[in-house]
Amino acid sequence: MRYFIVDDDPAIRFMLGQMIEDADLGEVCGEAEDGSQIDHDFLNWKQVDILLIDLLMPNRDGIETVRQLRRFTGKIVMISQIEAKEMIAEAYATGIEYYVTKPVNRLEVISVLQKVRERILLQQSIEGIQRSLSVLSGSMNVAAALSKEAPYPEKGILSSARFLLTELGMISEKGSKDLLDMMEWLYRWEKERDGEVNLPPLRDIFWAIADRKLGKGVTVLIQKETKAAEQRVRRAIYQALTHLASLGLTDYSNPKFESYATTFFDFTEVRKRMLELENQMEMTISSTRINTKKFIFVLYMESKRRIGVFQG
Repeated sequence: MRYFIVDDDPAIRFMLGQMIEDADLGEVCGEAEDGSQIDHDFLNWKQVDILLIDLLMPNRDGIETVRQLRRFTGKIVMISQIEAKEMIAEAYATGIEYYVTKPVNRLEVISVLQKVRERILLQQSIEGIQRSLSVLSGSMNVAAALSKEAPYPEKGILSSARFLLTELGMISEKGSKDLLDMMEWLYRWEKERDGEVNLPPLRDIFWAIADRKLGKGVTVLIQKETKAAEQRVRRAIYQALTHLASLGLTDYSNPKFESYATTFFDFTEVRKRMLELENQMEMTISSTRINTKKFIFVLYMESKRRIGVFQG
């Protein structure tokens, strides 16, 4: 993978470059200190796969720069100290893949870049299959039909869900990918049933996603993946609980704490986790009562409610 870093702080550019190099994620093919120094032609000429860009810069900020990069063929990750929900929502609305908050956390950055890298590799594989089909068909009509962008109504639910997972401090958790898959699956499931909002059993959702991922006829593997996905999601939700409890402990009037703590969790569990953090008690996930179904249902309903923001 080829990376390009845009940030007005040379220390941040150096730090991100070191993270990419140390984690063997690819190579940094260039840097810039302001959004005004790049455009889509330049990035495509440099064959950039992933652009890391700061939000606040002196001449042209990250959001305005991304708006100018409509024809850039790579993926974009925005990095900023801004935590205002409106700004993060606006950033996602421009089409970025992820939003990472400063101060930069090495594990979070590496996890996010690995996810983006996997998405690019999957996209490249699909394009390779399309080219093969075109050759086999002996006609360019197939390639044209396949390459034409199909309607993707799930894009809005995924963008708003990513925003919420970022708000909840869990976007870098492995289970966040499972939760995004669930949001996409539930959106299609509801559309097929004319707006039915009663969730199917969680086990059925996990099974359906594992079945789609692994293919039919491999029941043993599907069972293993279902169990693993349940554990990943549970750990991710626990991280969200810890994140919100930490925010509440620092500032009880924190807007994220006020908005999400009682929406996604039972407040008794939030308060319990706050006391554990305050007393520096080493607690395990098994000792915490996590209502996975409630969390997923709320995440879906909240994501659906915000779709308009991310499709504007």
